[in-house]
Amino acid sequence: MATDVNAHITGTVWKIETAVGQAVHEGDTVVILESMKMEMPIEAPCSGTVSEVRIKEGQSVTEGQPLLVIAEG
Repeated sequence: MATDVNAHITGTVWKIETAVGQAVHEGDTVVILESMKMEMPIEAPCSGTVSEVRIKEGQSVTEGQPLLVIAEG
């Protein structure tokens, strides 16, 4: 099963903390967004392996936009 990790705010991708093929655990910071001069961490909602990164650092994103995909298991 795959889980999308979505932006919870509109902002700019400040830093991507993971890569395709990397194992992550529930609660790990996977992306940091910047909004209104504040850094907002996006955490993995589940444990698994990052199967797709859909964004680039410096990219603008909107609330609800998929940022990456985690293959659970």
